[in-house]
Amino acid sequence: MTKIRIVTDSTVDLSEEIVHKYGIKIVPLTLSIDGKSFIDRVEISPKEFMKKMEHSKELPKSSQPSAGAFQKVYDELGQDGSQIISIHMTGNMSGTVRSAESAMSLTSSDVSVVDSRFISKALSFQVVEAAIMAQAGASKEEILQRVTEVRESTHLFVVVDTLENLVKGGRIGKGRAMIGSLLNIKPIASLANGEYTPVSKARSHSQVVKYLSNHFMENVKGKTIKAVGIVHADGLALAQSLKEKILEKTGYQDITIEETTPIISTHTGKGAIGFMYYTE
Repeated sequence: MTKIRIVTDSTVDLSEEIVHKYGIKIVPLTLSIDGKSFIDRVEISPKEFMKKMEHSKELPKSSQPSAGAFQKVYDELGQDGSQIISIHMTGNMSGTVRSAESAMSLTSSDVSVVDSRFISKALSFQVVEAAIMAQAGASKEEILQRVTEVRESTHLFVVVDTLENLVKGGRIGKGRAMIGSLLNIKPIASLANGEYTPVSKARSHSQVVKYLSNHFMENVKGKTIKAVGIVHADGLALAQSLKEKILEKTGYQDITIEETTPIISTHTGKGAIGFMYYTE
């Protein structure tokens, strides 16, 4: 039986335990802060990144892995004839998936590259499902079909606590940010079809929790909840409040809370959370 290996990138927000359990290979992005470069999650952790970002003069930048970095991984994993499924963060936020596609055309290994259209835990839903199926002996075609189904049933919301980084990143103007800060507005956006789309705004953490939990309850009616993940950029209190509310409303207990990838926190700033789930 042909072995199937799963590859992803460091924006996946997966625990080391899961990575090792399923033999998932992670290709890291690179982060640049005040002229210094760090390999994501290798040379700098999410917590260390948050501290450095707080004191940095400019908004940190991220760089996707090179095609050569992906090719090296594909060559190594495919040496024994293994097939490779490489699942990555949305191509609308990074060139990572395009680097992977370039490497796919250079390697002699059997590689399929997938744009997850998501990031963070929402990306991990596809990666973990693929890895579980690969260990169970499913074919590449079966896994790719299932990954598509998971993607189509996934929802991702981002809540920003401060507008500072959105201004630095050119996503909103200073005037709007000033008004937003005075009103204490916390934008809520979705990542639907791989694009950052504002969907609502709140003026307090309790309003954020109310909006997201109500939206969640509407979306999961008549469906089975398969996974729920919350990530944060130094916003643990809000993440825990949301988890408690979801638990109270649904009784669903398997809700993970983790520190998010620096790729997200660069854009959102301190205090942000990401809320992700999928159903069937």
